[in-house]
Amino acid sequence: MSPLDAPSAPRLGEMLELFFAEHPQLTMVEDGKAIFYFSGATGAHYSLSDEHGRCVLQVWSDERNVVRRVTRVERKSGRLRLWVLRFGQMKPTLMELCPQNESRSPSTRKAERARYQSLLGRLAARDFPGWQLNRLTAAADLEYSFGPAYVRGLMKLGRRYFALLGVAAEESQATVDGSVSVAILWLDYCRQRVGDKGLVEGVALYLPTGRAAAAQLRLSYLDRDAAHWRLLEVDEDTESTREVECVPAANFQTRLVRCADEKAACARFQKSLEAMKQIAPRAEVVVLSTAEISFRIEGLEFARAEAAADTGFRVAERIIFGAAPAEYELNPQTEPLLRELVRQLTENRTQRQRLHPFYRMASESWLESVVRRELGRLDERLDPAWVYEQVPAFSSGDRAMIDLLGITRDGRLAVIELKADEDLHLAMQGLDYWARVRWHHRRNEFRQFGYFAGRELSPLDPILLLAAPALHVHTATDTLLRHLSPEIDWRLIALDEHWRDGLRVIWRKGPTDANPGTRA
Repeated sequence: MSPLDAPSAPRLGEMLELFFAEHPQLTMVEDGKAIFYFSGATGAHYSLSDEHGRCVLQVWSDERNVVRRVTRVERKSGRLRLWVLRFGQMKPTLMELCPQNESRSPSTRKAERARYQSLLGRLAARDFPGWQLNRLTAAADLEYSFGPAYVRGLMKLGRRYFALLGVAAEESQATVDGSVSVAILWLDYCRQRVGDKGLVEGVALYLPTGRAAAAQLRLSYLDRDAAHWRLLEVDEDTESTREVECVPAANFQTRLVRCADEKAACARFQKSLEAMKQIAPRAEVVVLSTAEISFRIEGLEFARAEAAADTGFRVAERIIFGAAPAEYELNPQTEPLLRELVRQLTENRTQRQRLHPFYRMASESWLESVVRRELGRLDERLDPAWVYEQVPAFSSGDRAMIDLLGITRDGRLAVIELKADEDLHLAMQGLDYWARVRWHHRRNEFRQFGYFAGRELSPLDPILLLAAPALHVHTATDTLLRHLSPEIDWRLIALDEHWRDGLRVIWRKGPTDANPGTRA
C-alpha cells in the first residue's frame, strides 16, 4: 500500500484497527527502539479517537503511556509504518508496527544466527569429546518443518550418532519453547538418513540459560525407550553449558488458581449483566473470577465487567470494551461505539462473513465455545455437566491457560487442547497442560481449589484429548505423538472443517492405532 497523504481520521483508524486485528502479536518501534509489545489481552493496549478530524492514537502498558497524532500510514515488507506527531511538534516522526519477531532486520537476524551456529559447533566439540561433527546447518526446510532459528547438527563416533539442536538467546521465547517439537522431528529425520549405517541414539538440545523450563517439562514426559534426551543450558557470554535433569517433576513447581464462584460473581456484577443484556442479548457470559466477567460473541471477547474503586473508596463495577488490544470504558459517550462493535461482530461472525477480520479473529476461542456446548460429540466418555474453560496454572513465572478441563463419566480428568488452524506444537502444548494437571491432581488440589465440587475424581492420571479440523492437523503430529511417554493416555481427534456450524468428528486416533485414524 502506498502512503496516503492526509486521509480522513476514520480511514486512518480503520486501517490501524484492521492491522491490529490481523496481527495480534506486535512490536511497536519508535526511533529505532521497541517501546511496546502487543500480545492480545496480556500485552500493551491502545485506543483510537477522532479529535477535531484528527486520528489520535494512545498506547499504554505498565511501563509507559504515549499519545501520538497519526498523519499517514504505509504498509511495507509486512510492517505498518506510521507518520506521527508528538505533542507540540510540527515535524512528523516514524513509528512502525512489526508483527512478532520482525523488529530485527533480516541482515541482523542472519548475522546473529551465523554467529550462534559457530558457537554451537564449538560447544558440541567440547561436550562430545572424540566425536566428529558430521553436519551443522540452519537452512530452512519447510518440508520437514525446520526453520532458520533452529541450528541443527549430527555428531558421529564410529557407528554411533547423536543429533544436536540449538536456539540462540536472541530468539523469542516461543521459538525456544517450540524447540522440543523441532528436536523430535530432527531426530526422526537423522534416523531416516543414517538408516542402517549406524544408530542415532538421541538428541542434545542447547537452549539459553534460564529459558528452558518449558523444554525441560516436555522432555521429561517423552519416551525414554525411544531415544536419549539431553538438555543443556547455554551461557553465550562465557561459552559454557550446564546439563539439566529431565525427569518428571524435577525442579517443577506449578500453582493452580482457585475456581471462581460463578453465583457470587453474577450477583456482584448484576448491573453490568443487565446493561449488556440490553446491548448484546446474544452474548456469552463467562465468569473469569469473582472480580471479572467476560462477554463474548462466538468465542470472541468484546467486553469485560471488572471491579473498580469509585470516588468514595467503595468497590464499584465498570465495563471495558473493544477487540483486544483496543480498549475503551463504557459510558454514555462511548456507548454508541459499543453498540456498533456488537453490530459488526454479530453480523460478521454469526452470518459467516469469511473475509472480514472479525470473522477470522479468535478462531480457537470460537472452537472452544462450540466444543463446550457440544462436549459429548468430541468424546462420548466426557461428562457434559463438568467443564472449565481457560483454567490458569502458573509455573516458573509463565501463565499457562488450559483450553478446556473436563471429566469423564467415570471421574477421570480430561485435558482438552484445541487448535483451529494447523499448528506444529499441538502435541507438545497439550503435553504441557497434561503434566500440570497431573501434578495438581496427584496433590488433590483441584478439590481444594473448588473445582468439581461434590464430584468424585478417579485417582488415575488425566487423559489428553487433542482436537483440530481434519485438514489442519499438522503432518508432523503423528511423529510427535509417537515419542510421548507410554504412560500418557492420549487421543487425536479430527473435526469436520465446518465446525462453526456444529461439531462432527471425522476420525480418532490413540496410542495403539497403527493406521492414520479410526473413522468416527
